[in-house]
Amino acid sequence: MRRRTLLTGFAGGLVAAGATPAFAAEREALRRVLHVRPGGSVQAAVDAVDGPGWTIVVHPGTYREVVNIPASKGDLTLRGASRDPRAAVIVFDRANGTPRPEGGTYGTAGSATFTSAAPGLTVRDLTLANDWLRADHPDITGTQAVAAYVTGDRSHFERVRLLAHQDTLFADTTALTAFDRQYYRDCHIEGDVDFVFGRARAVFESCHFHTLQRDVSFTPKGMVFAPATARANPYGFLALRGRITSGAEDAAYKIARPWVPSYETTAWPSLVVRDTWVGPGIDAVAPYTNMREAYPWQTMRFGEYANSGPGAVISVPENRPQLTDAEARLHTRRTYLGDWRPDGCP
Repeated sequence: MRRRTLLTGFAGGLVAAGATPAFAAEREALRRVLHVRPGGSVQAAVDAVDGPGWTIVVHPGTYREVVNIPASKGDLTLRGASRDPRAAVIVFDRANGTPRPEGGTYGTAGSATFTSAAPGLTVRDLTLANDWLRADHPDITGTQAVAAYVTGDRSHFERVRLLAHQDTLFADTTALTAFDRQYYRDCHIEGDVDFVFGRARAVFESCHFHTLQRDVSFTPKGMVFAPATARANPYGFLALRGRITSGAEDAAYKIARPWVPSYETTAWPSLVVRDTWVGPGIDAVAPYTNMREAYPWQTMRFGEYANSGPGAVISVPENRPQLTDAEARLHTRRTYLGDWRPDGCP
């Protein structure tokens, strides 16, 4: 298995970040802006933020480091200097089972390249990646390797590439009782096993989900979604007006399986995929499966509406729960996000 290329067209002469904590701070008259350039550190810029409303601009380059934005850094904007999200890449390589220097392992959440608990976070025009590969570490069995672990209400990602294999995007909440809202627009999210998972109330609008080829003999090779929505939360994951493509053979992947964590056995996973083009990589006959037999997918809040493409063909109706027109009106960006309007979206 070859490590994917994360940066194209910008590699010449660039220096990986992390060795030097230097960054250029430009405090303009009425704006609070920090600029991070090759040789600098995104985390050092985050650490320098001393209040709400700051913007960190990441210039083209590859920044090999772990970035953690704490809850105290609210209303922060992190964006690439270029509108091409391939230009600025934040990447690291550790997994659930990677040993920690102080003992133990990192765990799934701890494997994340990018972590944020900050309310009001905005991320634009960046690549967030975890390039840890199973083939390079046959001794490690905890192979979840997260690109982004996101909690905090009003987290907004736009034109962001999220790249990994297993558990790429952990869209979660700050507490079991919290209904934190997240909004992803025009994002590219790729992986193989459960690569969009968690208990957040999350809207994915016009996003591209891409399943990777995986060097295994069995099917399914993986699943796109694994929601773990709290029973009290009326809304979980909503994917609308997007597309699902695959680098694997036809019917090798499932749309989803429900995740009922051992620490929250009352979870009632919720997923709606609507107005989305579903490619042939998805098993159209049986697009859902179980994670544990004790929690069958048929008892979960899974639904589809007005999807198209070869992976959306309804040949076995009982395997593809469809929303009625009335039910579909309850599953929109507005109903999921409530009074929050990212960038003034209606």
